[in-house]
Amino acid sequence: MKHKEPFLSGLVLATICFSVAIAAAQALKPIQLPQPQTEGGRPLMQVLKDRKSTREFGAGTLSPQTLSNLLWAAFGINRPDGRRTAPSAMNWQEVSIYVASPAGIYLYDAKTNVLEPVLAGDFRAATGTQSFVKDAAVNLVYVSDLSKTSGAAPSDVEMYTAADVGFIAQNVYLYCASEGLATVVRASVDKSALAKTLNLQQNQKIILAQSVGYPKK
Repeated sequence: MKHKEPFLSGLVLATICFSVAIAAAQALKPIQLPQPQTEGGRPLMQVLKDRKSTREFGAGTLSPQTLSNLLWAAFGINRPDGRRTAPSAMNWQEVSIYVASPAGIYLYDAKTNVLEPVLAGDFRAATGTQSFVKDAAVNLVYVSDLSKTSGAAPSDVEMYTAADVGFIAQNVYLYCASEGLATVVRASVDKSALAKTLNLQQNQKIILAQSVGYPKK
């Protein structure tokens, strides 16, 4: 019967780790973001002139207002019918934005303008394979829900979901250029490991990630 002891010990350890993970997630509370500021900003042509990728980030966290503005610019609701600031093929609205901050990982709910808790702890480094991602104030992870694309050909789904994320990422670039923030969109992501961290379902696919923060001085 001794051969059962390692198994039982492993089972107990796994149960403890699972319980700790649940408790940690429960420690995070939803964050009600302030209403996004949809007026102001720099002229579009100046913003396009200054749009660039940055892979060095300085210290500092984003205020709730800045985070609200950023996420609204990315993929917020800008019309009474619920349509968004970025195009969405067939109006699938299949893209979710996960926000990795020093406190934890949250899921952006555009309808309520709330950050819903996913996982407590600093997982910024887990959102990419490059060393600088841990230094960004937040890392956005773009996840497509393929269950919302039913009826489309697989080749079309791959193209449309990638394009939809590209539109969102560019909105983030433009907002950052307007506000003097640094950003870079990234494909260097261990998607399998990150999907497990985010506890994604089989129908959810990580497309890209994007780091946002303050420029390094």
